[in-house]
Amino acid sequence: MTRIEELLAEVSEPGEEARRDAELLLCRALGRERSYLYAWPKADVEPQAVTAYRAWMEERARGVPVAYLLGRREFWSHDLLVNEATLIPRPDTEVLVALALSLAMPREARVLDLGTGTGAIAIALASERPDWSITAVEANPDALVVAQENALRCDVPELRFLAGNWFEPVGGENFDLIVSNPPYVSAHDSCLDEGDLRYEPRTALVAGADGYADLDAIIAAAPQHLYPGASIVLEHGASQGAGVRERLGAAGFVAIATHRDLAGHERASLGQKTAGA
Repeated sequence: MTRIEELLAEVSEPGEEARRDAELLLCRALGRERSYLYAWPKADVEPQAVTAYRAWMEERARGVPVAYLLGRREFWSHDLLVNEATLIPRPDTEVLVALALSLAMPREARVLDLGTGTGAIAIALASERPDWSITAVEANPDALVVAQENALRCDVPELRFLAGNWFEPVGGENFDLIVSNPPYVSAHDSCLDEGDLRYEPRTALVAGADGYADLDAIIAAAPQHLYPGASIVLEHGASQGAGVRERLGAAGFVAIATHRDLAGHERASLGQKTAGA
């Protein structure tokens, strides 16, 4: 029999991240929590679990994201299902959620989440504001299935999911808040060939030659779907804050501001539709 400590000793790549990845994959093979690894480092591991663990470690060595190997990722304390059809939720996007929650909103606000992916943003908002009426739109049918499953798993079944591109599925409806983490990476950005991004769906990442195509589309159409005085909150790239602020201003939004992520990068910008519009 092979012991837990022996399997973890096989990790050749230095650093805390490599060790954490190995622990997470070993926990999946064992069907245990990480605390078990520390409490019982000399415990024997069944051969089938050893085989599964080593196979996943080989895939990880090739660059396959741990989230895809595990089939899940934590976001806003929720354990979300993920797969190759969805973007992997990231802690930076929690800035957008926190910003949305900080706004002065009606008790039963109508909220629209565009490009919901795994449903991460919509689910986080629904869990914090159960009285809000939240609609989540997704163009990728495979991702939409994942989002719907996540809503049920996270006990927010009242979310409304619609299939389609940006505002198309909601027709002439208006909202108190629009939120979105759209694609915002340039098609020529070298980051697409690095790390987890190599495996994530390009349609959820790339937005034209300059990375603004989807942000432009959303900002241009948003005023038609917002009540007077309502807000829009958008995630964007670290170098796009000024560009997004300029675009929001050109579209007639006021009270425009940008907030930074945990690393200090400009990550989410908001604007408000004028009260008289």
